[in-house]
Amino acid sequence: MTPTSEILLCCLLWARDGEAEALTEYEDGVLALIPRHGGEVIQRAVGDGADGRPHEVQLYRFPDHSALDAYVADPDRVALTGVRDRVVARTELFPVALR
Repeated sequence: MTPTSEILLCCLLWARDGEAEALTEYEDGVLALIPRHGGEVIQRAVGDGADGRPHEVQLYRFPDHSALDAYVADPDRVALTGVRDRVVARTELFPVALR
């Protein structure tokens, strides 16, 4: 098997109180930027955030670290930092493997 530099990530997101809809709208915008950098949103699930559960669970992949870094630094994404700070209470991002 040939090693790959592909990065597969899971992202868990919790909204600030009263901001679940705004979090989803924010994510609609920033996730749309991923293909610009060779990435792909594999799956996105939206929950109710009840009992401490996340409001969103996302799986996405990038071809390598430079593509991920380019997405993180994308000027259109960076321009939304204030919105993100207003609507996102917590984020957990970690590498995963699909089976």
